[in-house]
Amino acid sequence: MIVAGLGFRESATEEELAAALGDEAPELLATLEARAALPAFQALARRLGLPVRALPEAALAGVATPTRSARIEERFGTGSIAEAAALVAAGPGATLMRTRRIAGPVTIAVARSAADPDRKGATA
Repeated sequence: MIVAGLGFRESATEEELAAALGDEAPELLATLEARAALPAFQALARRLGLPVRALPEAALAGVATPTRSARIEERFGTGSIAEAAALVAAGPGATLMRTRRIAGPVTIAVARSAADPDRKGATA
């Protein structure tokens, strides 16, 4: 399974979220519980016809990420919400296909589950 993890400001719009996603083709969107219920995120999920995995903050604490924001690490216990959300939602043994990319108020990272070897390196 290919998972897009998103971290974003509360003010982010559906269009900003979609623009950050670009041409990635995830099968699941993942973010913090507090952000998953926001109208822009829900609208994006509906538009793309994708399920959402809303993760509690505690699920991301301690997840090692290749990129780091000192502010995010201090607040959430992980270096990147987007990377940690993608990895956690993709399950044990998941690997990042794309490290976090920042697009305005949105960060996105893409992970592949360990049970999805056929899509190695693929994003679509």
